[in-house]
Amino acid sequence: MTAVDGRAENGAALLEVADLTAHHGQLRALDATSLRVYPGEVYAIIGANGAGKSTLLRTIAGLHQPTTGSVRFDGADVTRLRPERRARQGIVLVPEGRRLFGSLSVEENLKVGATYARPGPWTIERVYETFDWMRQRHNQRAAQLSGGEQQTVAIGRALVANPRVLLLDEVSLGLAPVVVQRIYGMLPAILATGLTVLLVEQDVSQALRVASRIHCLLEGRTTLESRPADVTAEQVEAAYFGLAGAARPPGGGSES
Repeated sequence: MTAVDGRAENGAALLEVADLTAHHGQLRALDATSLRVYPGEVYAIIGANGAGKSTLLRTIAGLHQPTTGSVRFDGADVTRLRPERRARQGIVLVPEGRRLFGSLSVEENLKVGATYARPGPWTIERVYETFDWMRQRHNQRAAQLSGGEQQTVAIGRALVANPRVLLLDEVSLGLAPVVVQRIYGMLPAILATGLTVLLVEQDVSQALRVASRIHCLLEGRTTLESRPADVTAEQVEAAYFGLAGAARPPGGGSES
């Protein structure tokens, strides 16, 4: 799958993070991070372990409170809203590690996702149509599924909430490359229903293939923000590892 750019150049951002700083105890996980995600985009956050990627997604979803800064969604400040209220407005997270209920069946896990569902095209039946293997195994316990199958159920659980922005945290973690390709191959069908995707990915090559924009974090700070076509491999490497002389592409600098 190649990068898809659904960004409305002259429109308003659907999701805006401004000067977001977040801590884990005394550790500063995010340092004045800013970004804008436009409707229809696949916006990828890249960076090494400990860069603050998951903290950023969890803060956007309302699972982690920032120290300073703000999160705005569709023009409204949602910084202090609880996670379930954000889900009802359309911000839904697929967490790192999937976090399924292992003792529940596939269908029961999907029903959990529908708890805070908005009106929209995604239903459990629509998920079964999209991921056809689930229908035959809807009564199977989630703990008995393979890692790739569990990841697919986690995505389906998020989709039945009918999000406007789908937050995907490390969907490829611990999965075989062929499974990763299969999961990312779902993105066109997901985007076709009007979703916007903000994803965290350690696999830089995968992020560059699917994203309309990439945003690199290093120790909680923005080191690069650009369209994949406007950045070189050397610039990405310098931003990822914090190498001296990292250059930002023209017009592609960080919004931090």
